[in-house]
Amino acid sequence: MRRSEWCTWVCGMFLFCAVTAIASPAQTFTTLVRFDGQYTGNPQYGSLVQGTDGNLYGTTSDYFTQRGFGTVFKMTPDGTHTTLHSFCAQPDCPDGGYPYSGLVDGADGSFYGTTFQGGANGNGTVFAITPKGTLTTVYSFCSQPDCSDGGGPYAGLLRGTDGNFYGMTALEGRGINFCADSDCGTIFKITPGGTLTTLYRFCNQTGCPDGAVPYGSLIQGKDGNLYGTTYWGGTGTCTQFPHYGCGTIFRITPQGHLATMHSFNSQDGAHPIGALFQGRDGSLYGTTSYGGLYTYGGTIFRITPAGDLSTLYNFCSDFPTCATGTNPAGGLVQATDGKFYGTTKSTIFKISPAGVLRKLHTFTFENGWVAEAALLQDTNGAFYGTARDGGKPGCDNGCGTVFGLDMGLGPFVAFVRDSGKVGGTGGILGQGFTGTSGVSLDGTPVNFTVVSDTFLKATVPDGATTGFVTVTTPSGTLTSNKPFRVRPQLLTFDPPSGPVGTQVTITGVSLTQTQGVGFGNRVPAQFTVNSDTKVTATVPAGAKTGKVGIETKGGTAISSGTFTVTP
Repeated sequence: MRRSEWCTWVCGMFLFCAVTAIASPAQTFTTLVRFDGQYTGNPQYGSLVQGTDGNLYGTTSDYFTQRGFGTVFKMTPDGTHTTLHSFCAQPDCPDGGYPYSGLVDGADGSFYGTTFQGGANGNGTVFAITPKGTLTTVYSFCSQPDCSDGGGPYAGLLRGTDGNFYGMTALEGRGINFCADSDCGTIFKITPGGTLTTLYRFCNQTGCPDGAVPYGSLIQGKDGNLYGTTYWGGTGTCTQFPHYGCGTIFRITPQGHLATMHSFNSQDGAHPIGALFQGRDGSLYGTTSYGGLYTYGGTIFRITPAGDLSTLYNFCSDFPTCATGTNPAGGLVQATDGKFYGTTKSTIFKISPAGVLRKLHTFTFENGWVAEAALLQDTNGAFYGTARDGGKPGCDNGCGTVFGLDMGLGPFVAFVRDSGKVGGTGGILGQGFTGTSGVSLDGTPVNFTVVSDTFLKATVPDGATTGFVTVTTPSGTLTSNKPFRVRPQLLTFDPPSGPVGTQVTITGVSLTQTQGVGFGNRVPAQFTVNSDTKVTATVPAGAKTGKVGIETKGGTAISSGTFTVTP
């Protein structure tokens, strides 16, 4: 179904690209890999990920070529490609097949991902693979009664701040192409050791008002909650497919409490595929593959944590007049210049938070087309991405490519994880670390160890606050592309009970950056920051018995105990 939706534009594309492709002196586009279709090709929705060794890692799916079942590959930044694993090397594909999404790094140095099919029950897998190519099947879907654990994951994994992985399946395991009420996908948590817990099942009411069939991966917001989208469902009426809904944006707690933030209605977009991205302003940014002002063109949107959605850009839907592209499938990435970068079927673009869009590149068959994955900004400053089709002949419409786009942005450092607690150790990615003389977090010196020229480990120091990280190398000082969030810890509060107006002393760690305190039903309280380990708050009018919470620049901390509001 979705293959036909994506391919109607191909013939017009040849003429369009022949007359509009232009070079900009401020940017350099390079095709780095052209997949040859020999059991490797057609990367889908998975973004590339930068490893601690400085190389890039990704997947291909081969779904439409019938030449293979997908691969995991490694690529150097200059384009040297190595296949690490070919799926379904044994009968019945016990290792899985068709990895639609990309990889995520684990604490053990391996990468983790999902496959859409294969595994012990034929409904997909969660796998781990080392940088040298040793693959382990962590979980096979449809292992629980009635396949209640789901099946057919399109989405990749998110490594949460608790060390577990979170992901979604597109179906509930009752057949690869089946989705009826109550069989339209799940959200799950899985430990690195393979213990899976289903947190939520989509379409738990007739008409799927909560959404159905998620394609994009989850993200974890600064508040600790998980955010994602569904392709179908919701309460909006959809022009393209009026009986199925236009898709949703949702928020879910790590414990499994889901709230629908927005139902698309075609006018404001329809059928999101890519993952959301939380910008520096705290809002969530994303794309829809259809809908918008031109019905079938797609949109770029922003949604606040409160659920207020605004459309930043409407793509048109007709070739050759759509100079900026159409049908964005991948998500966005906010680069070091503050702009968001993304792709459509035929273009690479950048857009400001205010909605000013500029086309950067137009794809041709030779350099790849149908770019469905979000871009990666490497710590060398350049962008890397994949195109599903084009490149070399040999597959239905070409076997796909890996490309690079250098916009002249300088090198920087990035985090393996962008948040942590005082005393915790985190990884920093970059180049030229050999001989590093200093690391600081928001101006506070950090103890560090240089592991290699592209990777170092650092410990969050006492008294540190959320802010940018700087690394002083022999070649100069590198700054992180985003702030590192120092997560607060709420340890105790005293007294444990009292009426409105009671002064409560809260102790913890990293409390200097406190921005708010709440009691019970999260009624805001007046508070005073006494030190990095103590905050004093007043029980507000309207507060109810419940947990105490602190919100800081680094995140939110909730007490384990309950404060009792007395008469």
